[in-house]
Amino acid sequence: MSESNRWLLPDGVDELLPPEAWSVEALRRQMLDKFASYGYELVTPPLIEFLESLLTGTGNDLDLQTFKVTDQLTGRMMGVRADITPQVARIDSHLLKRKGLSRLCYVDTVLHTRPEHMMTNRSPIQIGCELFGEAGDAADMEIISLMLASLSVAGIQDIHIDLAHVGIYRGLVENSGLSKVDQAALFDALSRKSIPDMDVLASSVEQGADIVRVVKDIAELSGGAGALAELRKSVESLDSEGLGPVIEAINELDSVCAKIQEQFPKVEIGFDFCELRGYNYHTGVMFAAYTPSYGYALAKGGRYDEIGKDFGVSRPATGFSADLKTLARVAKLSSPDRSAILAPAGDDPELLAKMSELRGGNVVVQRLNTDDTETYQCSHELVCIGDEWEVRPL
Repeated sequence: MSESNRWLLPDGVDELLPPEAWSVEALRRQMLDKFASYGYELVTPPLIEFLESLLTGTGNDLDLQTFKVTDQLTGRMMGVRADITPQVARIDSHLLKRKGLSRLCYVDTVLHTRPEHMMTNRSPIQIGCELFGEAGDAADMEIISLMLASLSVAGIQDIHIDLAHVGIYRGLVENSGLSKVDQAALFDALSRKSIPDMDVLASSVEQGADIVRVVKDIAELSGGAGALAELRKSVESLDSEGLGPVIEAINELDSVCAKIQEQFPKVEIGFDFCELRGYNYHTGVMFAAYTPSYGYALAKGGRYDEIGKDFGVSRPATGFSADLKTLARVAKLSSPDRSAILAPAGDDPELLAKMSELRGGNVVVQRLNTDDTETYQCSHELVCIGDEWEVRPL
């Protein structure tokens, strides 16, 4: 790299400059205040930790997103976190060790080896909440409610929520009799919503063709609220035992959908049965929030009961997270009011005392020398009238 390019940042890594940095910081404070109003306690996990702890229970996806380094003190592999949620689960399981409910929130930078999609970067500021210790849908609803409240704090309107449940696909595949190779092919085809590939697979497998066809229905049924009823009919048409967990998952989705409609009638709801993000990580209801002005999820979350088990303490868990920088940019937030008072140069005790007093609720910028004529975008100035210092329009 030439000397003239040494200051360039790596691809996908950005930084916040004025006034955007103030907008993001103001939003961070407002969202944390909202979390606190729900009873959530703030935790701040480390940026880096040993790899086996950082990736516990998260599956291969997070492994590929994690930057890895060697610890010079121990020789062990360490990772720069790509997701704070597993760290919060570790804190709940091994440090707090609470028997009852635990409500935790966080906000900090994470680092990804690659951007999650074309409209984000590799260094998001992840903000979110995790609720441990409650397995019922009351916990899911609290998290969804808090997610929607957070988007409201950011001023984002016209919210659409996509619901999914990992138990539907998992339950079908576990009762399909498909080989591991065929299961992988089906997973790939559903992830890409490739109907032709699923047709080919259904015609080539020795058993489980009916399950593959229902999975194809899953891909084609993704959409509005009526899709769930159609999916139920498709599953119930199968002549197969052991599909109770699939019906239970559909019932859970139906219950959560009804409660969202009741509590948030202005929120549009749909279903995306092809949503398989974190398939080895999530265990139940999953959700993602969208708005028409942005082509990707603004916030997402779901249930992940098994991660506590991987840490040695099995705890029901659900949560959501978002990228604070994305929220601020999508909402097009203006920076906080930075109107300021311009004070003259000097170290007169009365001047310094007046500036200290004014800084209790105002921004006061002092000239550093008498030759400085810059106004620093101030709207008022501090002037000496007789023996008194007064603030007047600039």
